[in-house]
Amino acid sequence: MSMLTPPGMGGKYRIKGDAYPRMRRPRKRGRLVLALVGAVVALGLIGWGTIQLIDVFGGGGKSRAAAHQKPCPAPSASTAAAPQALPKPAQITVNVYNATPRGGLAKAVADELKKRGFAIGKVGNAPSEYDKKVPGNGVLLGAPAAARGPFSVLGAQLKGATQKTDTRDTQDVDLILGTTFANLNTPKDADTTLAALAKPAPAPSGKC
Repeated sequence: MSMLTPPGMGGKYRIKGDAYPRMRRPRKRGRLVLALVGAVVALGLIGWGTIQLIDVFGGGGKSRAAAHQKPCPAPSASTAAAPQALPKPAQITVNVYNATPRGGLAKAVADELKKRGFAIGKVGNAPSEYDKKVPGNGVLLGAPAAARGPFSVLGAQLKGATQKTDTRDTQDVDLILGTTFANLNTPKDADTTLAALAKPAPAPSGKC
């Protein structure tokens, strides 16, 4: 052991020759800095998470979504559904034909339709192609244009009538009474059906 080595010290602190070991505590500053940075980051994450939870449960997310959503344009007059224009019964000429074996049925129905305001044309037995061959309550027969109004008004008077078109160029409509026909709808029920047909259809409410 060198005379320069203090008593009780050896190993790496042993003085050899003219070299003196550096005797100082290991630095801990780097660890402290890392610990402080980690604590700051953790606190920041906790605070951000808390703000997000408050925002979600407090409805802030919906508010932002509503702010970014574009408002739907108001429906224009062209897109709004217009009420269906139905002709008045007096504007519809009805030919009443009986396709059943019961006598006098066509005249009784024609008289009732006249009371309800319809114009009455021909009344009699059904043509051979329909006589005893209409299994339902009746058939409404007319030009293709009749499907846009007259069929609806006349059909409100009779439940379950089948609608058919032919090649006629006149505006009259045939009512051919079928084998299961019993009575016309009551005037009240007919008026209720016509009122429902005249109401405008609701405008589409899909998303923009």
